Amino acid sequence: MSSNKSLESGYEHVKNAEKSLKTSLLKWRPDYENAAEEYNKAATCFRIAKSYEQCRDCLLKAVDCYKQNKALFYASKALDQCVLVSKELGDIRAIPIFAERAANMFQTHGSPESAISSLSKAAKIIEQTLPADALRLYQHAIEIATIQDNVGDAAEFANKIARLHVKLQQYDLAADAIRRELGLRQQSELFDATGRLTLSLVLVQLTRGDVVAAEKAFKEWGNNCQNPELSVLENLLQAYDEEDPAAAHRILNCPLIKHMDVEYAILARDMPLPEGLRLQSAADREQSTATGDSTKVRNDITVENSDVFVDNAQSSESTQEKEENEDDEFAGGLC
Repeated sequence: MSSNKSLESGYEHVKNAEKSLKTSLLKWRPDYENAAEEYNKAATCFRIAKSYEQCRDCLLKAVDCYKQNKALFYASKALDQCVLVSKELGDIRAIPIFAERAANMFQTHGSPESAISSLSKAAKIIEQTLPADALRLYQHAIEIATIQDNVGDAAEFANKIARLHVKLQQYDLAADAIRRELGLRQQSELFDATGRLTLSLVLVQLTRGDVVAAEKAFKEWGNNCQNPELSVLENLLQAYDEEDPAAAHRILNCPLIKHMDVEYAILARDMPLPEGLRLQSAADREQSTATGDSTKVRNDITVENSDVFVDNAQSSESTQEKEENEDDEFAGGLC
């Protein structure tokens, strides 16, 4: 019953909004302000009734009315609501579009913090399903934060950008994003995360196959690492320098690396060992052993056959020589 009442109230507000937009002989200009308010109220009623499609339609009509009335801040807030309604509808691909529009309007209005918040919230919603679109939203957010000299937010967005690049296997861009975050944190004198970031950068460089770049990153940022991170970095680089896959595998499975952000933990699990070698699994070793045994049996059979062939050949030669000697004995005739 409550749902039906909400729907009826929503339709009533839509009628009022449409009436406000009409002109007449004595009313030359539509009343955009009142129409926007009525559409907003209608959207609220439809949301309560869980009629999300109608809710979003009313919000978009409210956005148009606010724009006509030069009320960009309220238009941006309505677009922010469209992001949440699209999430309820399951229309994930519409979320980055509404978020970009809202952020641009917030910036035009002179509200950069609201623009950053809008982009960040939308990116967080689509991070798992649309990582490439989330990456674009975070990049827009870091641009605004950098312009506003908001170093703390910029560093956080750089961290999220780096993780998404790793997830998308864009390792060159991931390395650039990590270096950017290191620079931002150094600028704001926040050195508590330097060890973790240095380890992340080394893992990315090793995945790229660039051991020299990994060692350079360690030399550049290693002085700010804590003892556990320092020990892991030194041992890991030594294992790659000595091309020791067993040692590298052991270090990559240490608790410090396994408890990093999930993207880097997966990266460490799957990254190539020195010279591209990987430790054999038990199944691989069994298969290799079985293959070796069968090869050995075939070789033994081949050797035995070869020996038989040699013996037969030698026996044939001996018989031939004996026959030739007998022929020589009777060659001169009878004495």
